[in-house]
Amino acid sequence: MPVPPKLPATPAEPNQPLRVTIVGTNDVHGWVMGMKERFPRGEIRYGGVATFASYVQVLRQDNPNGVVLVDAGDLFQGTLVSNLTEGSVVIEAFNQLGYDAAAIGNHEFDYGPVGPISAATQATMDPFGALKARIAEAKFPLLSTNIYEANNDGYRPSWLPSDGTIIVERHGLKVGIFGLTTPQTPTVTLPINVQTIKFRPLGSEALAAATRLRAKGADLVVAVVHAGGRCGDCSKKEDLTSCDLDAGEIFEMMKGLPEGTLDAVVAGHTHQQIGHVVNGTPVMQSWALGRYFGMIELSIDPKTKKVIPGRTQISSGIEICETWDIETKSCDPKRLRARADQVTPVSAKFRGQIIRQDQTVLQAMQPAEQAVAELQQKELGLSVPHALGRVYEGESELGSFLADSLRAMSKADIALMNPGGLRADLKEGPLTYGGVYEVIPFDNAVATLDLTGEQLDRLLTAAFGSKKGVFQVSGLEVKLSRCVVPDRLRGFTLPGGKKWDPVKKYKVALPDFLARGGDGLAPVLATIDPSQVDLAENKGTNLRDDLISWWQNRKETFKPPRGGRVTFVDSGETCSTATRTDTSATVP
Repeated sequence: MPVPPKLPATPAEPNQPLRVTIVGTNDVHGWVMGMKERFPRGEIRYGGVATFASYVQVLRQDNPNGVVLVDAGDLFQGTLVSNLTEGSVVIEAFNQLGYDAAAIGNHEFDYGPVGPISAATQATMDPFGALKARIAEAKFPLLSTNIYEANNDGYRPSWLPSDGTIIVERHGLKVGIFGLTTPQTPTVTLPINVQTIKFRPLGSEALAAATRLRAKGADLVVAVVHAGGRCGDCSKKEDLTSCDLDAGEIFEMMKGLPEGTLDAVVAGHTHQQIGHVVNGTPVMQSWALGRYFGMIELSIDPKTKKVIPGRTQISSGIEICETWDIETKSCDPKRLRARADQVTPVSAKFRGQIIRQDQTVLQAMQPAEQAVAELQQKELGLSVPHALGRVYEGESELGSFLADSLRAMSKADIALMNPGGLRADLKEGPLTYGGVYEVIPFDNAVATLDLTGEQLDRLLTAAFGSKKGVFQVSGLEVKLSRCVVPDRLRGFTLPGGKKWDPVKKYKVALPDFLARGGDGLAPVLATIDPSQVDLAENKGTNLRDDLISWWQNRKETFKPPRGGRVTFVDSGETCSTATRTDTSATVP
């Protein structure tokens, strides 16, 4: 599916509304290839850009020259094929689909300099090298209007190609688009890679960008924002009672904008679903990993060129299926496993048309896929007897197992892992390099801290109070409030309930992302003597490969550890919706 040619616009009847279809993806995280799962009656195939291309083609045929295709960021980081090409395969796939724009997400900064080293640890390294290369390759703009130079306020980085806005034309209407990046970025990518830039607040930058676009003649203004929220029920677009209005960045942004500032918002980052009208504006966000998309259908008065609010349609979380179950019309493996024996795969349809993978898109990605196929399927001589799963807001078998391995491998007293660093479950069966890569796609080194008990207490307080999920631990037993609050840590002991000593030194192993201040640890680490921190900068290896070698050398059996190292304490307090523990939450 090459970049679509201009199709002859279907002439609207006099005085009939014009239709603009905004199609949005978010948080693809490198999952450009399709996935599949075998059931007794056949194979369910889902996700991937080549399959999504078929959906886009149907929409473009339905509304010639009326479709705007955008992505809300985090295009890269998460799969072997993406990471080994530093996101190039994603850009090529998006080029083929003819995306109009994408927001810059926090994980777009993960690759750092061009090449295998992901942290710009030397003055000669360009921390934006890989991102600059992807911007140069893209036939669509990567946008962020709120990125500025850290030490030169008011100036934009020279490597950003514009002010973060563009205007495209649809049905004779000028559609302004601007991008925004979450201000949380310094805590959710390697901090060293973004230390020379800053991220201004979303609300003021959104208002300024919309004002500029209107001044340039934009009839519609669409925000593509790598910041999101969460709603439990998207069946009624006007009903916000299931939404965490006090927690989501996108809701906070919308509260501060005058009604009518924006005509549509495509959000991302939180891997959750939104499909609602917020402060008079339709906001859409779908789940993640190249398996879903969403749409906002706007009807515009041809005379006033204003949106007709009552006719706006929002659809989020639309599954991308090549085949689906004939009864449920779903290709979601988790949903289908409960009725595995009854699942009957057939070709999926969208608006009455059969979905087929686009061969042009597949061919464009084939060189990258072939280059990593052998490594992806490489068996490591070990077997996982039962799948080890992860939980973002709780103790998990996978998290505990990995933390135990990290602690033993590093000969440390304690190990700490952030749940956001674990991106997939460890599947049952022969252990492959690709399977481990999906679990741990980040090229973090193994760092160690030599902390006193008092310093450890402050570090754990910051970790568990950072709203970055429940950190996975080894060598500790922790008690947490069920409410996600800054003082969530209600106490900890060493294994067996042994008390810790405030002056004794403890060796803590953790990914260097955390040791460099990621996920909210920077304020505490700034008070630690640098001589107590070993970032393993000269080691030249990463956590993933170190763990693989450790498992191979000791012929690991992958038995899930005994639970109970994380206990939730209910002291009778009432958690607000925004601070309630949700073990179903996915990883941003």
